[in-house]
Amino acid sequence: MPVLPLLGDEAIAQGALDAGLSGMYAYPGTPSTEIMEYIQRSPLAAQRNVHREWSSNEKTAVESALGMSYAGRRAMAAMKHVGLNVAADPFINSAITGVIGGMVVVSADDPSMHSSQNEQDSRFYGKFAMVPMFEPSTQQEAYDMARYAFGLSERVGLPVLLRMVTRLAHSRAAVKTVDTPGEENKMHLPSDPMRFVLLPVNARKRYKVLIGTQSHLVEEAEKSPFNKYIDGEDKSMGIIASGVAYNYLMENFPGQKVPYPVVKIGQYPLPVDMIRRLFDEVDKVLVLEEGYPFIEDQLTGLLTAGKVIGRYTGNVPRTGELDPTIVGEVLGLEPKKAFEVPADVVKGRPPQLCPGCGHIDVYMGLNKVMEKYGPGHVFSDIGCYTLGALPPYNAINTCVDMGASITMAKGAADAGVRPAVAVIGDSTFTHSGMTGLLDAVIENTPITVIISDNSLVAMTGGQESHAKDRLVEICKGLGVHPDHIRTIVPLPKSRDRIAQMIQEEIDYDGVSVIIASRPCVTHTISLKRKQRAKQQTNK
Repeated sequence: MPVLPLLGDEAIAQGALDAGLSGMYAYPGTPSTEIMEYIQRSPLAAQRNVHREWSSNEKTAVESALGMSYAGRRAMAAMKHVGLNVAADPFINSAITGVIGGMVVVSADDPSMHSSQNEQDSRFYGKFAMVPMFEPSTQQEAYDMARYAFGLSERVGLPVLLRMVTRLAHSRAAVKTVDTPGEENKMHLPSDPMRFVLLPVNARKRYKVLIGTQSHLVEEAEKSPFNKYIDGEDKSMGIIASGVAYNYLMENFPGQKVPYPVVKIGQYPLPVDMIRRLFDEVDKVLVLEEGYPFIEDQLTGLLTAGKVIGRYTGNVPRTGELDPTIVGEVLGLEPKKAFEVPADVVKGRPPQLCPGCGHIDVYMGLNKVMEKYGPGHVFSDIGCYTLGALPPYNAINTCVDMGASITMAKGAADAGVRPAVAVIGDSTFTHSGMTGLLDAVIENTPITVIISDNSLVAMTGGQESHAKDRLVEICKGLGVHPDHIRTIVPLPKSRDRIAQMIQEEIDYDGVSVIIASRPCVTHTISLKRKQRAKQQTNK
């Protein structure tokens, strides 16, 4: 077996390719981005012409994956956890239609909110949709589960959710892979295409099919190679550990010999018989899981009150990531000495916009205008420009979710706020800002939209934006009056002109858009270095 040093994300990507993947769909979002990037670099994907272009958002990614599955081929969609909110409509409904070719949806959760707005646990979506789920504890399992999930998806006729977390997604380990990748499925259309027509008369039938599948999914979980009952001599307590939390448990015991019985969970729905056996044998059950108390929630009830301990009971911290030290403390083990970095050696530093960034020039011009209006008038969005909320700019007042800058500005304007300004990035605009702009156009709501365009999805790896060289035409197509679509190159010397332009459009009683376009300075410098290195190599 070839052994590759892979990130958890890369292990999923390689597992999907080795399972005969035909289509990869994703929108960049930490900690999921490397899945698509690995497939884009893969010689096997290039040889097989596997689809591997970015989608405009997570919803379109899942819908495209479902379309490929409809044609009998294997497809994967990947996103970060908050992206699954965007994709929830097709994800939930794909469980009703079912799938033809294997379809795997990867959602990478971000406990501790390293680069996210919340700690949301995607497993609740899987339970809500009533589909099988996988949660790897190691990079090897991430690879194995990705390969296995496609076969399970086709056996049960349902999409499969594969849940990752940041630590596993972004850490590297040796992964054993298969010698020969699996072949791609042949294209074939469904024998009953009406199952994909979710008119109520069909949806009711399909929903009954989904309900009827649930007992089979539990059977699959009971016999899954990723769920295990590990016996222990000390029956005073049993432990249920899922995903990476299982690793943290093992790290606390030499030779990985835990004295208590352990149920290791890697595949959902929960294996009922394994858990029933544990409950029958022990006095109490400790649940260790990364994220929300998902397993604990299902086990806690009137008949188990006092027997299940975990996040709900306060035995395990309710927020943030777990780690071996925290798990050791939960188990009452002797705390291990941790190396502490002296405060005078490494000091905390908040993130900041890169020197020379065009966003800086936009904010300097905007702040000059907003001085006379006071705070509370600028609505923004998710991207590196969100750092404009921090000193020295303090330029924006909101950042809730992708696309919310324009719609919140519209709602505030509807409430009488004047001026109402939205700041949004180019990729976020095409992700979910366009529909909000259309709403504003329909009512000619007096808002000023600033699209700070750096031609990239800069915060998550520098992928080319779908908006590149298209923003003016998109805004025209949405109905913004051409006289109020303004363009400028944001530079220090143009800050006064930016301020003047913003003031003119604020004074206009209607929808206006200012497009401030300059390529990301960091990626421009990086590209030039690569080009110079290539030229020197060719010499």
